[in-house]
Amino acid sequence: MGTTKAIRKAARTGTESKASRGEPANQWPAEVYRVLKSADVQQMAYVPDAGHTALIDLFTGDPDVVSNVLTSEEEGVAISVGAWLGGQRAVLLLQSSGVGNCINMLSLPVIGRFPLLMLVTMRGEWAEFNPWQVPMGRAAQPALEAVGLRVMRAETPADLVETVEAAAAFAYEADQQIAVLIGQRLLGRKKW
Repeated sequence: MGTTKAIRKAARTGTESKASRGEPANQWPAEVYRVLKSADVQQMAYVPDAGHTALIDLFTGDPDVVSNVLTSEEEGVAISVGAWLGGQRAVLLLQSSGVGNCINMLSLPVIGRFPLLMLVTMRGEWAEFNPWQVPMGRAAQPALEAVGLRVMRAETPADLVETVEAAAAFAYEADQQIAVLIGQRLLGRKKW
């Protein structure tokens, strides 16, 4: 993506990108996409989120992947379980503020021992400007752990790629329920 396009996209999404500051664009979305495709992910469910925009664009542009835009994050849990029961692997993309929306539904994969892989962009942490994001930012990890999910966290692009690769193996090979938390510092400061 050219610098001008990156700047326009950053303006639309509210995220200050490295490209808009004259730095090389971050390649983690393409690397995470590659890892998930290598893990044979065939379905992706998401609630629109600026932190996941590039990854969402990669999946929605892939004719071999079914992309499901959600009205609530809990729907993505059911879609992930349904995909598994239908012989496919899915990934759920959401923001930390949406974790609370799916806590009750997470009992389905936990009790049924269905694989679940969630990539959660964090808010309410580093350089947050919106006080409404802070409570769920603090509560996301403890809430996920309280209902039985394993939580892994990444703070750098290199950590994220390795963590998603490990989490995908855990989820799809060992029938585990995993949430990968993507630190807000990795995503960059949001500007509105």
